[in-house]
Amino acid sequence: MSRIDETTTHETRTDGTSGGEPPGGEGPSGEPTGSEALPGERQIIAAVWPALLASAVGLLPFTVFSTYLVPISDAAGGAYAEIGSLRGLAGIGAVLTGVALAPLIGRIAPARVASAALVLLGVAALAGTAALLPALAVFCVLTGISNALLYPALSAAAADRFGSGPAAGRAATLVMTAQTLASTLGAPLIVLPTLWWGWQGDLVAIAVVALVLAVVLFRRGSVERADDDAGRRLGYLAAFRALAGIQGAVPLLLVAFGRAGAFMGHLAFLAPLYSERFELSAGMFAFVWSLSGGSFFVGHLAAGRLLNLDESDHRARRVMVLSLLTGLGALAGVYLAPELPIALVCTAVLSGSHAVVAAAVTTLLVRRCAQVRGTALSLNAAGMSLGLFLGTAAAGAGLALVGQEGAAVVLGGFTAFAVVAAMTVRTEPR
Repeated sequence: MSRIDETTTHETRTDGTSGGEPPGGEGPSGEPTGSEALPGERQIIAAVWPALLASAVGLLPFTVFSTYLVPISDAAGGAYAEIGSLRGLAGIGAVLTGVALAPLIGRIAPARVASAALVLLGVAALAGTAALLPALAVFCVLTGISNALLYPALSAAAADRFGSGPAAGRAATLVMTAQTLASTLGAPLIVLPTLWWGWQGDLVAIAVVALVLAVVLFRRGSVERADDDAGRRLGYLAAFRALAGIQGAVPLLLVAFGRAGAFMGHLAFLAPLYSERFELSAGMFAFVWSLSGGSFFVGHLAAGRLLNLDESDHRARRVMVLSLLTGLGALAGVYLAPELPIALVCTAVLSGSHAVVAAAVTTLLVRRCAQVRGTALSLNAAGMSLGLFLGTAAAGAGLALVGQEGAAVVLGGFTAFAVVAAMTVRTEPR
């Protein structure tokens, strides 16, 4: 389950003028210069609300699949483990799609890529209503592919409306914040409607909302930044070469991979950890899950604001490294805590610190990779999907061979890898 992100506004100013240039003017591309007041968070939300809503909708098909796995398995005539394992197909589809189609998100208007992904998501949701093994396999594969396209495209489309400064980074991080909120609240919200129309009705409703949002985003896809044409002129391989030549881009992608491997591997085996060490029932563990999800949401929301108060890459890089080190300590605390309250505190700190790292990676990629932003964000998502798969598999192997200590060592290794990658990110002027 991915964790995978308003109240007050900020009017921070940065003086980026030179010579006799009047403050608050516009740059060559028509974007505000650095001295103009940044738009407030409510203004950003008002500008990108379709992307935020689509981000929340993207998680709902798998939320239905996880929440109603038992009745879905019964309807399909399969064992719970057999049907549940189909979700692994989504991870494979997401990784392959994210890497193979990454340059297209730079060459095609991101809002239109997101529109196509939402259509695919709607088709996937309708396929899932068939409750047959082949149909559920199609549902999982198509949902994984659509998400691999949807989230990078939504982040790029949101950022593109604000250029390459702090507002662009804030808009992109808000997309993940909305995704995280959906992962925390999605299950309770989909349960009530099923009293009238069942889990299949939920999937039909998701398909309808996805198709409506697809139309909205397609129409908004014609509103593009004036300087986007250069990025879309890049060829397929040229987009990869351009990204590789951007200072710090590759290390940031490695941070995303290591962080996802550590955090998602941790989440995959968090329930048995609490069950074995503290004898928590499934009902009581729901509180732990909510604590973890809520901490990730709050951490990502706060980090999105803090890291985009100005254009300081140094601040984002420093916070990223410190948060990874904090996460490494919290990981040890979760597995070594002698008492339940200490383990709960460490669980919250671990989730919050990983949320900050995720926001920092997105912020830095959006700022540095303006010309190939879609490609960068797509590879970022693919790297996290690969990290999820490898982290979960490696942690499971460690758990089977050595026990909880083995899983902790493996997850600590992924985190340490991310720390090393983060420390290689340079913060000289771009």
